[in-house]
Amino acid sequence: MRVLVVTPTYNERDNLEALCASVLASPIHADYLIVDDNSPDGTGRLADELSAKEPRIKVMHRPGKMGLGSAYRQAFGRALADGYDAVISMDGDWSHDPQYLPALVGGAGNADLVIGSRYLNGISVVNWDLSRLIMSQVANTYARLVTGMPFRDCTSGFQCLTSRALAAIGLDSIRTDGYSFLVELKYRVVHAGLRGVEVPIVFTQRRAGTSKISKAEIGRSMITPWKMRLGFWEGGPRSPG
Repeated sequence: MRVLVVTPTYNERDNLEALCASVLASPIHADYLIVDDNSPDGTGRLADELSAKEPRIKVMHRPGKMGLGSAYRQAFGRALADGYDAVISMDGDWSHDPQYLPALVGGAGNADLVIGSRYLNGISVVNWDLSRLIMSQVANTYARLVTGMPFRDCTSGFQCLTSRALAAIGLDSIRTDGYSFLVELKYRVVHAGLRGVEVPIVFTQRRAGTSKISKAEIGRSMITPWKMRLGFWEGGPRSPG
């Protein structure tokens, strides 16, 4: 199976080199695509230097901070065009540990979406303060109840999608950006009649840098599940039944 791991970056220079080495050392033998939004700290330049030494590292440069969702849409489109069998979305801050890459790829043998779940077996989160943990739990429960998705971790950004899933969900028509994109992506896979499963991971607070999620994005993420449930992302309301 040809696999492409994708990491959108913005000011992740301090994490990038070691993360690239860990991804490339994984037994899944994946290629690694860095999608950089013109990071002021030089993440994109470092990515180019690493790519020059290792052809499995690919780099996509974008003119500015354009959002997580648009980064993944472009990267997933490239994965389809280049003939990859599966793509893995992964953060660039070590909160998603590359040690779980084989489990994600292994799950793709019988599912089109494999979610690295923080909440499959209780709570598997390290170094979060209580307020962030509560916010994440509430967001997941809310998304699950509104959309009807069966997943324990609807907001996870660590996931593997097959090329069949990418072709079925309609990347160009995805309405959301930012972290709401992660919920819509899963919803579209389920809505397309494809199978999704979860595998357990331990999620760890970032090693370096600062979180990119804003209060505005948190607010949008509360509205997004209703837009999907009512069908407004398809151009008009759909019956909740």
